[in-house]
Amino acid sequence: MARHWKSLAVAASLAVGVSVAVATAGTASEQGSGGSDHRGGTMIILTPDNPGSVDTAINYGTAWAELILTHDGLVAFRKVGGVEGGELVPDLASAMPRATNGGRTYTFRIRSGIRYSDGTTFRASDFRNVFERMFKVKGPTAGSFYSTIVGADACLAKPATCNLSKGIVANDAARTVTFRLTRADGEFLQKLALPFAFAVPQTAPNTDAGTKPLPGTGAYTWAEYTPNRQIRLVRNPFFKQWSSAAQPGGFVDGFTIKFGLPLEAEITQVQNGQADAILSPGGLPADRLGELSTKFASQTHLNPVPGVFYMIMNTKVAPFDNVLVRRALNYATDRNATSKIFGGSKLARPTCQVLPPNFPGYRPYCPYSKGGGGTTWRAPDLAKARELIERSGTKGQEITIVNPNIPPGKSTGLYFRDLLNSLGYKAKLKLLALPVFDPLVKNSRNKIQMNLQVWFADYPAPSNFLYVLTSCAGFRPNSDSNPNVAEFCDRKITARMDRALALGATNPKAANGLWASIDRQVTDQAPWVALMNPQVVTFVSKRLGNYQFNPQWQLLFSKAWVQ
Repeated sequence: MARHWKSLAVAASLAVGVSVAVATAGTASEQGSGGSDHRGGTMIILTPDNPGSVDTAINYGTAWAELILTHDGLVAFRKVGGVEGGELVPDLASAMPRATNGGRTYTFRIRSGIRYSDGTTFRASDFRNVFERMFKVKGPTAGSFYSTIVGADACLAKPATCNLSKGIVANDAARTVTFRLTRADGEFLQKLALPFAFAVPQTAPNTDAGTKPLPGTGAYTWAEYTPNRQIRLVRNPFFKQWSSAAQPGGFVDGFTIKFGLPLEAEITQVQNGQADAILSPGGLPADRLGELSTKFASQTHLNPVPGVFYMIMNTKVAPFDNVLVRRALNYATDRNATSKIFGGSKLARPTCQVLPPNFPGYRPYCPYSKGGGGTTWRAPDLAKARELIERSGTKGQEITIVNPNIPPGKSTGLYFRDLLNSLGYKAKLKLLALPVFDPLVKNSRNKIQMNLQVWFADYPAPSNFLYVLTSCAGFRPNSDSNPNVAEFCDRKITARMDRALALGATNPKAANGLWASIDRQVTDQAPWVALMNPQVVTFVSKRLGNYQFNPQWQLLFSKAWVQ
């Protein structure tokens, strides 16, 4: 997953003991939507790097903030702050579809009278082309997200001749498009809400558009993309708002996104009112957080994001092939101490489980705490840990921790090295540059015993954590791209995950209950030491109003104003 490692950089920007007192975003109803008196102006956004290709089929997160302003899918995540922002609403479709044929068929009726930013009329058949084109340009998620579409297997085998006429049936006269799947996929609608599935005209080339943005149906359109300099978005002259929940008309007349300034200079510009917000995957420098949260508290916002930091224990390699050892280390870990590595409990909430809070399927659960199991972590239980290690018969074995050579990698590595040594093992730490570390530990041939990992959800669905990171399907033996780095494979648990995925198509509530049970099962098997769920700090200018933080898209630029 391309979004996997971005937040190790976030962690690198945090320091031990940072105290953060910041504003919190209100609910959507508290914030309201403002009025016409807030329309106008240009919002200036700063970001360290240009996003590379902005082709909707190719870009994996680096330009999503822009693409959700300029493009649309059949469905969308509701453009509001708070938990409601994870809900799906109809976008280019006029209503949410019901899954039929056992969750294998979805039929959408599209809205009429919508045009792209180049004036081309949007048609139902555009969506067959969108997905065929995705395979032809070898989009990064064609196989992982959309392989259940009938005909996708052949498209993966021979992308240049991709034909999805049996899997995507469009009728322009009736304004309908039907997706036929090979099996039920309870998260197919969430995947349709991602930029990979956004509509583009059938004139779009079957090659990566790169730095030449494709026309879209959104409220804004690309006026400029000069790599290493800036992006400018202006109002789409053909746009008329059809759903404020899916694609708000926006308050500002345009956006200017500037690249290349050092992060310290970006913060200074926002402080001085020369810019309005910062888009930084690396977060904010730790030495500035205290200042921002005190002198600029009303402009500094703290928000939870769906992610987890965790130490994997390779379940195929001794001593972690023994569940008693894995549980022992979970009992022994002081999660208050490890949270301080990532900035303290306000920025790093201790956790014991896979799924993050405020997420579908989440039910608080922590069996690894002094005083017995419960819903929250309280304190380590070293006596229980030592008892389990004695029973395992593994004391004295050698363990090598391989971590990225960045501040949290070094600090967590040292913490676990010392903890393992105190428990009777012979532990050592090896630090590697991040570009070397990532492919090394994801290559299942290398059999790395233990390392720090981080994961952010691509969309709000339990499988995006559990299935990807802890199922037998996620473990790819002898592969150099193995998201299940712990190599944990319990076929009975994976079978339950398969049932939950299928159930989600027809009964999402029941599926979430099943995912909650699976989360507990995986936590009990302890392929990880789950450490913390992160919160992010965003810093905006005084003139930016109606701040709303969406759990999928983060700061909603289409809802903010600058007057």
